Amino acid sequence: MTHYGDHEYWAEPYAVEVDQLDLVNMGQYNVQEAKTRLSELLNLVERGEDVVIAKAGRPVARLVRIEPPTKRELGFLGPLHIPDGFYEPWTEEEMGVAEE
Repeated sequence: MTHYGDHEYWAEPYAVEVDQLDLVNMGQYNVQEAKTRLSELLNLVERGEDVVIAKAGRPVARLVRIEPPTKRELGFLGPLHIPDGFYEPWTEEEMGVAEE
């Protein structure tokens, strides 16, 4: 099994069960047709449709839309309190210097 992000994929084709109803609702295209209509298929995917690519009539791949990452907001930790004296130099004791 191979992991890609949150998804798991099996090395053997068709090892994972595919819901036949899902396949009916997706457009399925053979490899040659997908090659000649790739731009059109990508337009379908951009509109939110899933596209299945089949080899010899057997589904082997699915094109799905990639959701843009959500923008992270800075300051997610909230305001920080910096204690008084934080920027002061360390004492010899704090640095671990032993008196000889």
